[in-house]
Amino acid sequence: MFIQLALGTVLLLASIFIAGLSFWAMEGMIVRLHPWLAREPHRIKLMLVLCVAAVWVMVQMTAGVWIWALSLHVLGVFDAMEPAVYFSLVAFTTLGFGDILLPLEWRLLGGLAAANGLLNIGMVTALLVEALRQVRLQQLAARKPNR
Repeated sequence: MFIQLALGTVLLLASIFIAGLSFWAMEGMIVRLHPWLAREPHRIKLMLVLCVAAVWVMVQMTAGVWIWALSLHVLGVFDAMEPAVYFSLVAFTTLGFGDILLPLEWRLLGGLAAANGLLNIGMVTALLVEALRQVRLQQLAARKPNR
């Protein structure tokens, strides 16, 4: 049990670290593009930021799923990568179909993968909202006349 909890914690922290790096990179990109994003036309650029952030989020979530899948495969929980990726994706998104189950000696990892997915979904939702908010605030500030 303690090995599962320790391993799950390491995987969870690795996923959170990747999310943190992703947030940092996204913020850097928005800061770098500030002059362009603040100029008219605004709405099309806001839509572009939303689309880029959504793709960015999917890449980050995919990285988290692959961390879990590779770990489960290396541990020998699954003989092939396809069921490991499938289980990780189902657990990460908290769908929990139940058509593929972990062996009893590894079942705590399923719950930790689901908790990791919930945490990541919350964090990426915050990323999307914050990216749009920052860009919109920059756009509104650029419209105000300088005094």
